[in-house]
Amino acid sequence: MTLNNPTALNAWSRSMQQRVGELMAELDADDDVKGIVLTGAGDRAFCSGQDLNELETFTTDHVEGWLDTFYRVYNAVLGTSKPVVAALNGVTAGSGYQLALLCDLRIAHSGVRIGQPEVKSGIPSITGMYLTWQSLGHSKTTELMLTGRLMSAEEAHQLGLIAEILPQDEVLTRSKQLVDELARLPKQAFRLTKQRVHATLMPGLKEAFDAALASDRKAYDDGEPQATAGAFLSRGQETREGRGSGS
Repeated sequence: MTLNNPTALNAWSRSMQQRVGELMAELDADDDVKGIVLTGAGDRAFCSGQDLNELETFTTDHVEGWLDTFYRVYNAVLGTSKPVVAALNGVTAGSGYQLALLCDLRIAHSGVRIGQPEVKSGIPSITGMYLTWQSLGHSKTTELMLTGRLMSAEEAHQLGLIAEILPQDEVLTRSKQLVDELARLPKQAFRLTKQRVHATLMPGLKEAFDAALASDRKAYDDGEPQATAGAFLSRGQETREGRGSGS
């Protein structure tokens, strides 16, 4: 499954998110499908998070529906009974980073940068904090959430977030190979283990989404996320116009 918006670093819109959730359910129910690899189009990004063109026009009234879409997608990815491997082909940030953490394994190349930069965009980092905390604990999670910095592939590998670092042209092939290896494991034991992972993480994730609703409403009512998104898009437009005038 490929997130396909390469001109925007595979940032995803609500329609893309909804389609990922639908496809996950379809593939999980298909007996001919042995496993799933998630990746991004092109060679620059896996997924850079929320599409800022949508974010710029958000109001407080949009927050609940937006988070509900995310919750359903996250539940679908985490609840899939089949192996799911993320082939990280570039920048993996924000909700794209969270999507990768919901997969069973993550494979990357040395140029990948990964993390949760929401605080830099005026967005409270709530669900990303929860998922990171489950992997890394209090101290590292607090540092990453409050600074919003992206980790190198090597740092993420040392912390256990990335399973393997390979040459860029081998990431997708290795991810497919891993899915095949996982699919050959005893199916009942694999399925029941994944069910337990899902049952363990979902109560806390549901609480994180409830907290995110309250926090995001405050943030969007204040207008910081929209202003930050608008400023970023304006800088991009100025850069494109500057390049055009100089060509």
